[in-house]
Amino acid sequence: MNTWKFILFPIAWIYGLAVRIRHWMFNKGYLKSTSFSIPVISIGNLSLGGTGKTPFVEYLIRLLTEQYKVATLSRGYGRKTTGFLMGDQFSGHEDVGDEPMQYIRKFANKITVAVDEDRCRGVSYLMENDNKLDVILLDDAFQHRYIKPGLSVLLTDYSKLYAEDYLLPVGTLRDVVSSAKRADIIIVTKTDRVLSPISKQRVLEVLQPEQNQPVYFSYIDYGHFVPFPDAEGFKIPKNISKIILFTGIVNHYPLEEHLRFQCNELISFNYPDHHIYTRNDLQKIKKAFDDAYESKKLIVTTEKDAMRLINSPYLSELKYLPLFYVPIKVRLHGTDAMSFNKQILEYVKKNKRHS
Repeated sequence: MNTWKFILFPIAWIYGLAVRIRHWMFNKGYLKSTSFSIPVISIGNLSLGGTGKTPFVEYLIRLLTEQYKVATLSRGYGRKTTGFLMGDQFSGHEDVGDEPMQYIRKFANKITVAVDEDRCRGVSYLMENDNKLDVILLDDAFQHRYIKPGLSVLLTDYSKLYAEDYLLPVGTLRDVVSSAKRADIIIVTKTDRVLSPISKQRVLEVLQPEQNQPVYFSYIDYGHFVPFPDAEGFKIPKNISKIILFTGIVNHYPLEEHLRFQCNELISFNYPDHHIYTRNDLQKIKKAFDDAYESKKLIVTTEKDAMRLINSPYLSELKYLPLFYVPIKVRLHGTDAMSFNKQILEYVKKNKRHS
């Protein structure tokens, strides 16, 4: 471990103490958790991000909308609005945040998308607004203990398991490892497509889940390049010489690894999570594209970044260039998919308020 991280350990200890006191107050009832008469599924993690919450929420949306009326509730990180807000086809990332905007664009007319920094208020408003609503998905709410979900799903990155991480500012954990005991389900995300039994066993030994905590393993399935509106006329060359990638997400390494197999050379611009792109940012990206002498070249970003760019006044900097984003889906390994789906569907069926 680096010396400067070692110096930060006292700060991490103080932060951890504050977190433990907060949990103790909830556990003892000094701070109240509210339950609701509707299935509420929380999806979250112990770290700052990068575990794949958004594609996992989308997985649950696809699973549940076949039988049930679904709503998502997020804080709406990065939005310029406050309070409770229902998203619609006219909402932008400044209204609801990039992840809720992505849900709206991908599942239009299939789900209700809402944001509220007060999750309890948000759930109450959703229930009052639609008495036919069957289930609410809480996006990034594992630490939000003022609401008690009926089912809590905890995600952890295969390459950075929470049990091998450290509290802020030494590591990336925003919650203590012992909090994982509150989870009903643990999902190990971003594994290799082929995962050996030995690798699975090693993860279980590191995480040491409770007896009643099933652990499922998932991986990312990358889709075909999707063009931005001004790039719809461009065709993907068979042999891509160069890809200019830019991302504003926590963990860009898996996407980089994927794209390296799609081209001869990859140039990557990495920005902080939820980054709002400036004119200067996009000019740098355009310059890198123009400076590449190859003819078979693309500019690529993530689907989440695309949500922040679609209505950007600076997107014109990349107008008429081959600009694409990469959609992703979560897949669960082997029998994990059947077991997990069954557990989710049985929970909703059993607790459905119209049953």
